Amino acid sequence: MILFAVAVFPELAQPELSQPELPPDALLIQEGTASFYGRRFHMRKTSSGEIFHMDSLTAAHKTLPFGTMVKVSRVDNGDFVWVRINDRLPRYSKRIIDLSRKAATNLELLEDGITKVRIEVQNLEELNRLIEYYKDGKPNSLRLRPVDLGISIEKKEIDKSVSNNF
Repeated sequence: MILFAVAVFPELAQPELSQPELPPDALLIQEGTASFYGRRFHMRKTSSGEIFHMDSLTAAHKTLPFGTMVKVSRVDNGDFVWVRINDRLPRYSKRIIDLSRKAATNLELLEDGITKVRIEVQNLEELNRLIEYYKDGKPNSLRLRPVDLGISIEKKEIDKSVSNNF
């Protein structure tokens, strides 16, 4: 019955709702220096218990939960790679992330050894998961803040002509 009414009287249809675009830095959680590790640690156990493979797209981070997928982007040229956190950096490290040799190769980092990077999460759900994970104990080095999104409503023109055919 409702479908019939909407088909006959389109003005009764609900306006289409769409999600607005995210601010450019909404998913950014950290900026700093990245390095890489490889041969010396190849086939050794990581902090998560996995065996490290230098040809996998993985990384070590000081505090992010194991299994977290992050986008690591070079600040200087915008190149990026997605990696999974499976190891820990020492707390005293000046780096924010240590990439596997494969991830470093994808970022053309092998010659330089270190570079400035941005770390982002995949989506708002992942950002909210991290906020919940850390609750009140968030490390100061991480930038975790909720993102509130408004709802955009499609604008419709209003017919301003008045009909006198009553």
